[in-house]
Amino acid sequence: MVILIGLADSARLLHTLRVEEVAQAQPTSGTGWPQSGVFIINYRNSLRTMAQKLLVIDTDCGIDDAQAIMMALATPSVRVLGITCCFGNASVENVCQNVLRVLSVCGRTKIPVFQGAASALVRTPDLPINHFGTDGLGDVLKEEEDPELWRSQIQPEHAVNALIRMVSENKGQVSLVAIGPLTNLALAVRLDPELPKKLKNLYIMGGNMEGKGNLTVCGEFNFVMDPESAYIVLEEFICPTYIASWEFTCRNKLSWDFFDTLVSQDTPAARFMRKITSKCWIFSRDCVTCKDVLFGPGFVSYDSYAMAAAIDNTVVTEYVECAVRVELQGALCRGMMVLDETNILQKKHRVFIMKECDLNKFNKLLTAALKLP
Repeated sequence: MVILIGLADSARLLHTLRVEEVAQAQPTSGTGWPQSGVFIINYRNSLRTMAQKLLVIDTDCGIDDAQAIMMALATPSVRVLGITCCFGNASVENVCQNVLRVLSVCGRTKIPVFQGAASALVRTPDLPINHFGTDGLGDVLKEEEDPELWRSQIQPEHAVNALIRMVSENKGQVSLVAIGPLTNLALAVRLDPELPKKLKNLYIMGGNMEGKGNLTVCGEFNFVMDPESAYIVLEEFICPTYIASWEFTCRNKLSWDFFDTLVSQDTPAARFMRKITSKCWIFSRDCVTCKDVLFGPGFVSYDSYAMAAAIDNTVVTEYVECAVRVELQGALCRGMMVLDETNILQKKHRVFIMKECDLNKFNKLLTAALKLP
């Protein structure tokens, strides 16, 4: 983009331009800058860099993670620095492949992908995990690809080291969006205790606020898969922290008619989403899940709520601000997030629990995500 600016504004603009952008500025005559005080400057790249939000996404890429990642990729004001992978909806190897598939469909294969934790910090729970199929994306893609090609596309750097590096290189600028078990984050803060201070903020999809669970009686999947890591993150990440709990996402469910319209768009991303949900039982209207029993039927893209809040802070219209703690003991309550709204725990750090959502804005972000590439 070429623009004209007056001399009065030129100093302020030139101060913000990168060196290579200033070098591209051209005088309007062969004898130097014109006396009229008009510069012609190409500053497209600098303006884009100045305006963008920097995101690092930590994921256990299942179908809802794929929707959340697409949402970030579809937002012009967002720059995804990298994606770190963790076990969860599938093995970490499958998760890496799933992220690469999403990036390929969206035409964004230059975004680096890093392999991280393959199991929980202490022990991985022996619980059935099949809500998105055995591979995390509906078990419909395996026969289409070279099963080993993905390994050459993953960065050699471990996800935990990459997370620390990306945040350290952009101190105070990175929003970390964690939409899987929090193992990579817990390992990162152990290696670099100063990491939370370098973050701009942290967005988490996980935990619960009413003692209602989807993997255990009162535990949400991401936290139950690694309660110790969830505990560490909520105790030691003292940056501004925003949590989309399981109950919050379910209470802000969308209609199945909206879902049908969403995946019926004639785009590569929508066709991909239509395919990976086609044989997944959790997307069947005939299947009654614990979500349906507790909150009624509807479409819930769980991880997309945390991503939407990270992209546009006006999407969430009401929060509960309080201290939280993750329960590590007991046969029934292990992994449950407890809200301390009366300050019994006397914790200094308080988090923001999402409570109300602007569904019109959320719908628009989801719709835009499936218009890619």
